[in-house]
Amino acid sequence: MATMTTPTHTTYGVAQIAELFPSLLNIQDATLRERVAAVWNEAIHVGCGGKGWTFAELRAVKFTLLAGDIDMTFIDHLNSCAKQCIAIADVLESSFSCDIPIHRDHLLAGALLADCGKPLEFDKDSSGKVIQGTFGQQVRHPFTGVALAYKHGLPGEVMHIIATHSHEGDKMERSIESIIFHHADFVDFDIAKFLGKRASKKS
Repeated sequence: MATMTTPTHTTYGVAQIAELFPSLLNIQDATLRERVAAVWNEAIHVGCGGKGWTFAELRAVKFTLLAGDIDMTFIDHLNSCAKQCIAIADVLESSFSCDIPIHRDHLLAGALLADCGKPLEFDKDSSGKVIQGTFGQQVRHPFTGVALAYKHGLPGEVMHIIATHSHEGDKMERSIESIIFHHADFVDFDIAKFLGKRASKKS
């Protein structure tokens, strides 16, 4: 079972994590930027049932295991959501005369960390296929994501986005940043399901 101990592997800092998630460099607060990188460093090292992931393996993981074999990846999805969130913030702030208080650093950090628990949720079977592991069946990624974020000192506003981005947050009042990310997330997810359904009809 995956445990969240301090990694003993080579540490990936901001520069290395930004190779996966370029939007990390757009977080203005240097401390927040470093803490987001630290969360991803640990998620990468303790995921896959404790075996860890390489960058190449993470880049090959499908966006969702619920849409079949479609050409959308997990890393691409998070980068898509980060870009969508900033685009939505731009549109909201330019479209309304009233003030819409959006904390962009929190929004970006939440977008990049919303699925940081998935490397712990995912594992590989004996053939090397990525599956939802036993630990992932017990504890879904919003919960492990919040645990990792808490451990590394992320602000409550960012943990709120992680905690509420999926259906676990449907009974909570989401912050503005969480509302933005939640809808960006499901734009990708609903399109992935549509593409997966279409692919299955062709096969």
